[in-house]
Amino acid sequence: MTNPFSPAAARAISGPSWLVKRRVDAAEKLATTVWPSATEEIWRYSRVDDFDPERYHPDPRPTKPETAPGGGPFAAEVGARAGLVVIHNGHVVHRELDDALAAQGVWLGDIADAEEKARERLGTVTDSSPDAFTLLHDGFMTGGACLHVPEGVVIEKPVVVVHWSEGDGAAIFPHTLLIAEPGSEVTLVERAASAPAAKGMLVDAVVELLVDDRAHVRYVGVQEHGPQTWQIALQRAHLGREATLRSSAVALGGEYARLRSESILLGEGAESDLLAVYFGDGDQMLDFRTLQEHRAPRTRSDLLFKGAVEDNARSVYSGLVHLLPDADKAKAYQTNRNLVLTEGASAESIPNLIIEANDVQCSHASTVGPIDEDQLYYLETRGIPPEDAERLIILGFFDDVFDRLPVPDLVGSLRRSVIDKLERGTA
Repeated sequence: MTNPFSPAAARAISGPSWLVKRRVDAAEKLATTVWPSATEEIWRYSRVDDFDPERYHPDPRPTKPETAPGGGPFAAEVGARAGLVVIHNGHVVHRELDDALAAQGVWLGDIADAEEKARERLGTVTDSSPDAFTLLHDGFMTGGACLHVPEGVVIEKPVVVVHWSEGDGAAIFPHTLLIAEPGSEVTLVERAASAPAAKGMLVDAVVELLVDDRAHVRYVGVQEHGPQTWQIALQRAHLGREATLRSSAVALGGEYARLRSESILLGEGAESDLLAVYFGDGDQMLDFRTLQEHRAPRTRSDLLFKGAVEDNARSVYSGLVHLLPDADKAKAYQTNRNLVLTEGASAESIPNLIIEANDVQCSHASTVGPIDEDQLYYLETRGIPPEDAERLIILGFFDDVFDRLPVPDLVGSLRRSVIDKLERGTA
C-alpha cells in the first residue's frame, strides 16, 4: 500500500516554495520517527495504540467559501468582533479585518500568504521538540490562520477563527499562529468542529501563541468535533517579560480528543492562567496533558481544569508544574476537578510538581467523584426535582471557569451545549 504521508505526498501538495520545503523536511523526519505508544508517560492512559495512519488520507482540496459552514453563526455568538477567518479542511476560505486595525499594521489571514516577518516565527514554539504527530502536522498543513499584532496595538474586540472539517477518512491539519508583539493586546476565539456524519476523521492541530514582552493575550478554544473524529492537538505558548496569557479550553466533541496545552514562562514577571471545561458522554475519551514551565524569576501560573463524564465516557488529566533553577520567587498552582456521573464513566487525574528553584509557592490538587449527595439533598428538600437539581449542580460546578472566560457573550451558548449533553445522556 502507498504511504499517504510520505515525503513524496507532502511534496505533491501545492503551495509557496517555502511552505513546500517546510512540509517535505518534516515528512522526511516523520519517515524515520517511531509512532508513540501508551507505554510512554506522556501517552499513558491514551488511545494512541489504536491509531493507524493508513486509515487516513490528506485532503488538500480547497473549497468555495459558501460551502464552509459554521463561521457566521459562531461569530454571531461571540458578539462584536474585530476580525474573522473561516477555514475549511485546512484552507482559508473567508477573512475579514477591521479597516482601522489594518491601517495600524495588524495582519490577519492565511499563514501561506503571511509576510516574511511572521513566517520567520512559524514553528518557533513547536520545532524544538517535535513528536510524530507534530511532524505529521508540519508535513501536511496547507496553511492556517495567522494573526500578527504589531507593537503597542490594542485590539479591543475579539478576533474569531472558525475551523470546519469534513470528509470520511480525511486527515486535516489546522494551524493557528498568533504573534503579539511587545505591549500589544488581543483576544482570540477559535472554534474547531467537524461534520457529525463524517466517518473516521483525523484532526491534527497546532496552536502557537507568541506573547512578547508586556503583551496581553486572551485565548479561547472551543472544540465541538463530530462523534467519529480523532483530535490530536498541541497548544504551546511562549511568554516574554511581564507578558500575560489567559487561555481557556472548552472540549465537548470527538471520539478521542487530546489536547496538550503548554505554557512556557520565559521572561521575568510573566503570568499564565490555563482554564478548561470538558464534558464527555457516550463512548468519548477526552485527554488533557498540561505543562506550566517556569524559566524565569517572579513568574506566576494558575491552572483550573474542570470536567464531567457520563455513560461510558473517560477523561484523563495529567499535568506538570516545572520550576527550573532560574525561577526563584515563582508562584504556580494546579487544580483539576472531575465529576463522574454514571457507573460506566471514569476519570483519571495525575498532577505533578518538579521544583528546582528557591523561595517559591506551589500547590496542586485533584478530585474525582460523583455529585455531592448533601448538595443534591439540599436542593431536593426545597422542591427541586432530582434531574433539575443535578443539572443545577453540574452547571454550577463549571461556572467558576465560565465566569472567567474573556468573552461573556459566548458563555450562554456554551452553557446550552452542556445542557444539551445532559439532556441526551443518562445522568
